[in-house]
Amino acid sequence: DLGAESGRAMLGTISENGININEIHRFRNIQIEDRGHIHWDVEYLRAELKTSFKKVVDTGINVLEGAAIDTWGVDYGIIGKDGNILGSPFAYRDHRTDGIMEKIFEIIPKNELYFLTGIQFMQFNTLFQLYSHFEQDRELRNNAGHLLHMPDLFNYFLCGEIVSEYTIASTSQILNVHNKIWEKKIITRLDLPFDILPRVIQPGIVIGKLQSEISRETGMHTVDIIASASHDTASAVAAVPSGTDNMAYISSGTWSLVGIETDTPIVDEQSLKNNFTNEGGVEGKIRFLKNTMGLWLLQGCMRIWSEDDQLLTYAGLVKLAEKAEPFTSIIDPDHQNFLNPPDMEEAIADFCRKTGQPVPGTIGEFSRCILESLAFKYSLIIKQINSITGKKIDSIHVVGGGSQNYLLNQFTSDATGLPVSAGPVEATALGNIIVQAAAKGEISGIEEGRKLIAQSFSQKHFEPGETGRWAEKYRKIRNIYSL
Repeated sequence: DLGAESGRAMLGTISENGININEIHRFRNIQIEDRGHIHWDVEYLRAELKTSFKKVVDTGINVLEGAAIDTWGVDYGIIGKDGNILGSPFAYRDHRTDGIMEKIFEIIPKNELYFLTGIQFMQFNTLFQLYSHFEQDRELRNNAGHLLHMPDLFNYFLCGEIVSEYTIASTSQILNVHNKIWEKKIITRLDLPFDILPRVIQPGIVIGKLQSEISRETGMHTVDIIASASHDTASAVAAVPSGTDNMAYISSGTWSLVGIETDTPIVDEQSLKNNFTNEGGVEGKIRFLKNTMGLWLLQGCMRIWSEDDQLLTYAGLVKLAEKAEPFTSIIDPDHQNFLNPPDMEEAIADFCRKTGQPVPGTIGEFSRCILESLAFKYSLIIKQINSITGKKIDSIHVVGGGSQNYLLNQFTSDATGLPVSAGPVEATALGNIIVQAAAKGEISGIEEGRKLIAQSFSQKHFEPGETGRWAEKYRKIRNIYSL
């Protein structure tokens, strides 16, 4: 499971008693700067994958039923015609896509692009990155062989097969949301090469065997490399314990993904207006959701604060936020200035000044501002889902690292007026594992996997408290979201 800040190898075991997972290896994910651009250190990550296999072997296990990779969405590497990767993949927070969306909308109108792909507009979507990439690198057209999203790229390193797994491909804004194949019309009109896009496969397929060279190097016997739900959010949603038909989920981490599962895409004027996305899920499902900024805001501040206090922890920030005065300042987490500022604390202070609000003065006040703002944004998105779908969301299930943040969970319940269940923390790894298990016939499908997860991992529950105060504050600050 590779995230934007760190990666880890998780060993999962399934039995009739449930699922057990153990962290085998954890490592930082390092971004590197080169000539003013931000890249992923793919060779370093490739080495860490091998180290992960070695550490499994060190536990006395050299035979696995399967191995699968999930990562964040949209980013990709280009494999050259000689089979080697062309440079280090760009990181999605790189600023080379600034202004690219507007250039593309002059060629393909925004509403046409949305009705083809059903994908939320974010300037770092693969389509915008790719257009910028080919525009700035004139030699790329002659050398490019295949585009591989990050999990597909690592699968290629492990087993040599070139395929594009559906859930990760669906984040690209190049895949047709209705027929689930690449939309040639988009690529052709933007004068991009269509033949670099690999065959799309569904999650839960064995795509190859661990290459013999890696087996020899790591001591791991030949193992099936499986295309799991390789977009990390798709894996996390696959692990959400079953609830009512009107349950919403929040996959909470660096980003927050707030949405519902549907059988078919929801692509209409209202979903376009509210910038919702229709990403691929497992077993034919669609993840109708909105990507909104998550704990990235707190992580950005933490990088600054930890320079002065290296003993500061995220748990400590929550404690400080709990003691701070409520509703002092509220920000729009998705304002462009928070995407990748050099100083997150100053970016928040600047937003507060421009909106006529007090600037937080302490670490606790900044932390509370962030957590309250996230809860208000979740509430807004839930209201939009109700309006677009005609549903009446009756509960929320939070999974991922953010599910450990009890204060954010309580704020979410208060802001939405809905009961919130939290856990499991390791939803992404668990979703990855149950998709693998279904591919190998160890379980019948995702529903059985979800039941195993529910019986194996505890959940915490939060009930709405001071909903009146939250509703009153929301009415006062709604206008900040139109900035």
